Amino acid sequence: MVNGEPAGAECTRASLLGRYEIGRTLGEGNFGKVKYARHIGTGGHFAIKILDRSKILSLRIDDQIRREIGTLKLLKHPNVVRLHEVAASKTKIYMVLEFVNGGELFDKIAIKGKLSEHEGRRLFQQLIDGVSYCHDKGVYHRDLKPENVLVDRKGNIKISDFGLSALPQHLGNDGLLHTTCGSPNYIAPEVLQNRGYDGSLSDIWSCGVILYVMLVGYLPFDDRNLVVLYQKIFKGDCQIPKWLSPAAQDLLKRILEPNPMKRINITGIREHEWFKKDYVPAVPYDDDEDVLSGSVLSIKEQIEEPAQEKCTHINAFQLIGMASSLDLSGLFEEEDAAQRKIRFTSTHPPKDLFDKIESVAMEMGFEVHRGASKLKVLKNSKCSKKSRNPSSFLVCTEVFELGPSLYVVELRKSHGDSTLYRQLCERLSDELGACKTEQIMRTESLSDDLSSLDGEAFPLSGF
Repeated sequence: MVNGEPAGAECTRASLLGRYEIGRTLGEGNFGKVKYARHIGTGGHFAIKILDRSKILSLRIDDQIRREIGTLKLLKHPNVVRLHEVAASKTKIYMVLEFVNGGELFDKIAIKGKLSEHEGRRLFQQLIDGVSYCHDKGVYHRDLKPENVLVDRKGNIKISDFGLSALPQHLGNDGLLHTTCGSPNYIAPEVLQNRGYDGSLSDIWSCGVILYVMLVGYLPFDDRNLVVLYQKIFKGDCQIPKWLSPAAQDLLKRILEPNPMKRINITGIREHEWFKKDYVPAVPYDDDEDVLSGSVLSIKEQIEEPAQEKCTHINAFQLIGMASSLDLSGLFEEEDAAQRKIRFTSTHPPKDLFDKIESVAMEMGFEVHRGASKLKVLKNSKCSKKSRNPSSFLVCTEVFELGPSLYVVELRKSHGDSTLYRQLCERLSDELGACKTEQIMRTESLSDDLSSLDGEAFPLSGF
């Protein structure tokens, strides 16, 4: 946790239940706000997510929020973002989280390029420590990627975004998981096959992809055509550069083994010569923490219809911060890095959204490559992955379905001039306004475990 108060984070006299002084807004959107807060008694710094219960209900994301809270309540490890407290009133849910202001691992790599083996090994050791701890608690992340790994001011990683995580309650009669989750480039081949998979081994595959990205600087499996991408993943078809050390090459090959029965496990990784160098295991905050019972969490795996499986899933924590021209840079020290991504909601169908974005981009002189579910805006991009043209520019656009006639549009700058990116975002913001979502969907009440938090002033309690 960061101990120094960030610039501009002066606290106001407003307080949460008499225990936290609430400061500036770090981010806000259609579903709530993230506020900087200082604990009155200890002076500790926190990020408090304040969620509007009515809006959570209107979009039917209470199961994702409940899953996120239930999972984080289990985990107390230096390499996992910590949920310190949770409380609720009749209208709000409050999540008091560890304050991390170093940005995403994705940003670190995007800005600085590939990491040295020494630095990559240090971060990978922390990643494996955090993932191993989660597995020991019966938690499988299922969406590990650099965007879901935060970096604190000291350069240590914090695993976040557990909205897709699975607990023992999700295992089928065969002891395997059966729901396809995750981001395409990081998904293990057995997850794509929909035949049941070992959550620990699929997480290890994702860790291997992250290690590859850290050491090499680009994805091991990538293609604009999703079918071709999946074929590469099924075959384990990736080129491991010869300029990596032999030990690093060997570890990557053993992790990115498409057959999960032959893939190295966490014990094997920890015993590998490349991993063991300068390794100092992390110590969990509380090894004796009791695992919450299934009756408390009340999380049920939903059987998805085929049409739903084709829709891109949005993580619960991501949903909290979505709004027109949303800027979450207040969460991080490096503001320019945080401005690489923008999201807004719309009731227009994906085709109409892509048509408009393509029209605007071409009017501004950009080249547009359009796929079935994604659109890329680029300029002067004819260069290798290893050595990009400094004047090149690439923005990826994707549309996510939240519910009937409700979509989220995400623009992500992969690389290029920030001024051009801001101009593009401003133009699109003018052309595509955000919609208000309060009246789109209705439901009656939160699930039992969240409803039980109701009260005039439910006290905050530590976990």
